[in-house]
Amino acid sequence: MASLVVGQIIAEQVIALTRADLRAYAEASGDHNPIHLDDEVAAAVGLPGVIAHGMLTMGHAARIVSDAAGGAWTLRSITVRFTRPVVVPPQDADPSSALLHISATVTAVDEVSGEATIAISAMFNDQTVLARAQATVTPRSQ
Repeated sequence: MASLVVGQIIAEQVIALTRADLRAYAEASGDHNPIHLDDEVAAAVGLPGVIAHGMLTMGHAARIVSDAAGGAWTLRSITVRFTRPVVVPPQDADPSSALLHISATVTAVDEVSGEATIAISAMFNDQTVLARAQATVTPRSQ
């Protein structure tokens, strides 16, 4: 990606989250909170079902920006505010019921440094799950 332009969509991706993804993330991160793994526990605390780890959702957003930036850019920062849970159905449910839609759009480019601000949209069931989500990327040479 040679240069970034305000308004440019640098990435769009739909991710189907599964219970296997949640188990793998729990193992990798050490976050074995049962609301991410057990329907009964999730229901007992008032959740509609097992929910994805917030950091897993944010991690997908960061990866999408980083992948889109490629070798020419460095992901310097990412900030988000978690707004809604992403409910992940049991393995035997319709896989299209846990689709996370993520897109990344350039909102600003510093003419001197080349640093760019990327707005991230993360939607689940037509609702925002990451608010005020943005990343900063800089040209690799810096």
